[in-house]
Amino acid sequence: MKEDPSSLELKRCRLWMSVFIGGLVVSGVTAILLEWELRILTDLFGAHDPAATGLNGWLVKVHVALKAVSERYAFINYGFDWLAFGHLMIALAMVGVWLDPVKNEWLFTFGVMACVLVIPWAFVFGELRGIPIGWQLIDCAFGVVGLVPLWLARRAMLALRQGRLALT
Repeated sequence: MKEDPSSLELKRCRLWMSVFIGGLVVSGVTAILLEWELRILTDLFGAHDPAATGLNGWLVKVHVALKAVSERYAFINYGFDWLAFGHLMIALAMVGVWLDPVKNEWLFTFGVMACVLVIPWAFVFGELRGIPIGWQLIDCAFGVVGLVPLWLARRAMLALRQGRLALT
């Protein structure tokens, strides 16, 4: 038995939105666990020498700084908790697209704007905070990668909407 095309488009849209929402949830949760994650990364890369350069030097520098802040000024980490909250709330809002992509089409525009704005945000504040260009590019990649499932989900939504219009 052949599947209804609108049902297939809805499934496709939900799949890509699940990928996007999952990425937001993972990004949010990882903002809470930064010190632990950096310890794992430094162990994985063998980055323990404070005189190291390149990626290893950056990992050591960030890990040492985050550990010192956590030990002396743990309240600063509250900003990471709010960063996580923001990611999780955006993910929650995107559930509206998952439930009814046509009705909540405006959330695609919101998501695309947020992904695009990651790029200037990373470059402006990365430069102001002394973040290496390589790391700024990694941050930009989150916006670019986020665009892919959003674009695919939106394309499925447009086909779904077209199918609904054809039925009326």
